[in-house]
Amino acid sequence: MEKLQCFFYDYFVSVGISEMTAKYFNMLCLLIVLIIIIYIADRITRRLLINFFGRFSEQTKTNFDDLLVNHRAPRRIAHLVPLFLTIQLFPIVFFDFPQFEVYILMLLKVYGIVLTVWIIRSILKTFESYFKTLPRLKDKPIDSYIQVAMLFIWIIGIASILAILIDLSFLKFFTTLGAASAILLLIFKDTILGFVASIQVAINDSVRIGDWITMEKYGADGDVIEINLSTVQVQNFDMTITHIPTYALIADSFKNWRGMQSSGGRRIKRSIILKAKSIKYLDNDHIEKLKKIELITDYLTQRQKDINAANEAKNVDKSVLINGRNMTNLGVFRKYLQTYIEQHSAVNKEMFIMVRQLAPTPQGLPLEIYCFSSDKRWENYEYIMSDIFDHALAAVPYFDLEVFELQAGIIE
Repeated sequence: MEKLQCFFYDYFVSVGISEMTAKYFNMLCLLIVLIIIIYIADRITRRLLINFFGRFSEQTKTNFDDLLVNHRAPRRIAHLVPLFLTIQLFPIVFFDFPQFEVYILMLLKVYGIVLTVWIIRSILKTFESYFKTLPRLKDKPIDSYIQVAMLFIWIIGIASILAILIDLSFLKFFTTLGAASAILLLIFKDTILGFVASIQVAINDSVRIGDWITMEKYGADGDVIEINLSTVQVQNFDMTITHIPTYALIADSFKNWRGMQSSGGRRIKRSIILKAKSIKYLDNDHIEKLKKIELITDYLTQRQKDINAANEAKNVDKSVLINGRNMTNLGVFRKYLQTYIEQHSAVNKEMFIMVRQLAPTPQGLPLEIYCFSSDKRWENYEYIMSDIFDHALAAVPYFDLEVFELQAGIIE
């Protein structure tokens, strides 16, 4: 390169060009030669590295190296070779113009910092994609950790660039920057809150990717598809996307349905409101009529025998139905529903099953069915619950009970 420098200079002087003009032409020619050398070096290095990584990835079982190629890490690493060549050769190009050398060196340093940041970014993105393929890390907020690392890398990179541009040492620059820490905290408030929230979410395992969460404040009701430093993305069941600030997961309340999904069933908890005036004692004729319902035939037979024996032992006057022990249509209906649910094929028999009365209301007496469906999928769960209550509502008239309904024209 030095011989080439002398050749161009001597040639321009020999053809009668002034020394100053010859120096400019000499610099221009050498700059063109340097650009050609850099371009060729970049192409060769890039091709060699990409081919090497391509062949290496084909021979390995892990997909980490494949992801490294996909995120263009080898391509960006290849740019380091032309950078080093430029740093070594540019003093020769600007030998006659040392005043340019300072600015060119500054630009090269800035470019080197930006290139280093992009190489680190490619490697971190590779780790992010690789960790997401691991079953034990698939539901963890990997995006948040990578973004935190990238945040620190960019801060260091930008600070280094500014320190170079203002010709200040890195340590002194950060010392000066400390005075403006309050402003930085204000600017990066959401990022800092998101960072703290991401750590707490990961430590407490409160939310994972794939969890079904409900957060009424933000209109979120669906599956978590991404957790990053600033937002949590929830795909609602109507296929819309809700973005929730990450720090809201520790500042506000939300419902995570993971416990239900990992359990043996999904809870069914719904009531039928019965008119209080339709509740009554059962006489023997009515009991005999209800014995035709197969699910409660044995229960009524045994129950009637026990009640008659108890009343006869106490010589109870049964000419008045309220005297002694009796069965009610509501009690028999409750037993019928309990038996029906216990025998329902879609109800988990190993989990809690109960039919109970709730506190009376102005509308009537709520009779609540409490059980768990074996199938937790939303569509099937709704079908099972509807099937149970279709049957329960249709069975009400058989027990001389009435379901509460507002009459037409009556306003609550």
